[in-house]
Amino acid sequence: MLIAFNKPFGVLCQFTDRSLPPRPTLAGFGLPPGVYAAGRLDHDSEGLLLLTDDGALAHRLTDPRHKQPKTYWVQVEGEPSPDQLAQLREGVALKDGPTRPAQVSQLEPPTLWPRDPPVRFRKTVPDAWLSLTITEGRNRQVRRMTAAVGLPTLRLVRVAVGGHRLEGLDPGEWRALA
Repeated sequence: MLIAFNKPFGVLCQFTDRSLPPRPTLAGFGLPPGVYAAGRLDHDSEGLLLLTDDGALAHRLTDPRHKQPKTYWVQVEGEPSPDQLAQLREGVALKDGPTRPAQVSQLEPPTLWPRDPPVRFRKTVPDAWLSLTITEGRNRQVRRMTAAVGLPTLRLVRVAVGGHRLEGLDPGEWRALA
């Protein structure tokens, strides 16, 4: 079984949380029993999360050797320069080593659901949206990449993993893919 889930902002990619007070988890969304997240999205990221009950499939989806492309729409603080976009395309030096090159382009602001809490708005600081595709999955990688080139991430929404897309799912909704 493979499930596409639109993970809302502030939800953990696990079914239990032992912290106090407990934070929202996947347990609150009526997902079928026996599935688990194939990969992760940070607590403060949104969008496509794949869940499965098939360990081999989860491995193919998440192991970096399989180079599954993951596409994100990223709202960044600032107006990206050609040089900043080129740095992302070439790969960025992070503390844990250089990243693989990314596919990146600037987007018109996409039509998305409202985020709660909303992204801060500052009249004097412009923001922009990027479409960024990577084939790795390091911890907070997209946020670290954009910060490294001087474009801090304000909002991060994963819209695709491999050939699976988020389209048609509101936050908290899911659909069976296979």
